[in-house]
Amino acid sequence: MNGDVLGLGDVLAEAEDALPVESVDVVARNLQKRFGADCVSFLFVDLIGEELVRLTTADGAVGGHRAPRIGLRGSLYEKVLRSQRLHVEPDGEGGHRAISPVTNRGDRVGVLELTLPYADESVLRQVGEAAHALAYIIVTDRRFTDLYHWGRRTTPTSLAAEIQHQLLPSAACCEAAQFSLAGGLVPADDIGGDTYDYAVDRDTLHLSITDAMGHDTESALLATLLLGALRGARRVGCDIAEQARRAHQALLDHNRGMATGQLLRIRLDEGSAQLVNAGHPKPLLLRGGTVEELPVFANLPFGVVSRTAYRVHELHLLPGDRLLMLTDGMQERAAAGVDLPALIRETRQLHPREAVEILVTAVRDACRGRLEDDATVLCLDWYGTHPTRRRLDADDSDPGWGPGLRP
Repeated sequence: MNGDVLGLGDVLAEAEDALPVESVDVVARNLQKRFGADCVSFLFVDLIGEELVRLTTADGAVGGHRAPRIGLRGSLYEKVLRSQRLHVEPDGEGGHRAISPVTNRGDRVGVLELTLPYADESVLRQVGEAAHALAYIIVTDRRFTDLYHWGRRTTPTSLAAEIQHQLLPSAACCEAAQFSLAGGLVPADDIGGDTYDYAVDRDTLHLSITDAMGHDTESALLATLLLGALRGARRVGCDIAEQARRAHQALLDHNRGMATGQLLRIRLDEGSAQLVNAGHPKPLLLRGGTVEELPVFANLPFGVVSRTAYRVHELHLLPGDRLLMLTDGMQERAAAGVDLPALIRETRQLHPREAVEILVTAVRDACRGRLEDDATVLCLDWYGTHPTRRRLDADDSDPGWGPGLRP
């Protein structure tokens, strides 16, 4: 068996030569050749985070559109995804079962599972590296195939739900030295038009969360128009006020209705931020163990005629801050029974992706799985402009507002 150090360049070159649906096969062949690995498969998380879908290699027992599904909650796979640590255990036949997280910039793509004849520290380290390489290969290859899209749909998807899903970022989570962020959306039974979005420039992080009025395809089409206008303005370099104005004008020009929304723009080199609120619920800030609503003025929603220009609020984030942007589906009707501030405090030591999962699950449970409106949350942890401060505990941060908010 050849235990040479992982030749990442060779793996990526082989992946490029293979069909986009053969990502797992490429990594499996590499692991089989070097370590005699067997039963290699990739399991990815479904759209609602309830199940894992197993994708075997091309020569495996399962193929086509009948991939096995496994419940995620309470499983060993959930433990691996939460801890982001490789798990290894005896397989009962003299070998070792290994499960490694497949993650790209904090976004949990799934897990890699395999059986190894031996599993010393060097082998396990290289299995972890192979799983990391697989994450990059899948992120690249899923642009060219529907394989990773149909597999994530473990429940029937309506036209409105398909439109809504395509509006969201391809990764629900993103990490950098200065921040980590994660978004979560629980759709209503009759899609309610929520979206969230983010983009990272060289010196700026852009965030948005929107709620298009109405339900089903009407709200999905309105959300498409709104988000298209916001992204178009952002991508040509418009400032945050102009982004808001163009989104507002797009809704007026096409007479599609109205939508609430919130835009946030953060300077990565200093932590200063700008925020525009268009009739949207106020963001929540966790600082020094205290959760407070940011005292921002709410302009009228996008698409509602007004002579008042969108007000840009200035704020300054401190290392250890956690900021949450959410839609009214997280706070109204049955969801009002969830004590969000308390839950935010209780989950402050968790990664944003775990905190978001707990928050949306609490709302889903409070609504007994039948939401009347979409429930969406976007969670940002700010570490500061210096990577050495990334691990700063929220309880150690300055409990004051610093420069605070000003209109």
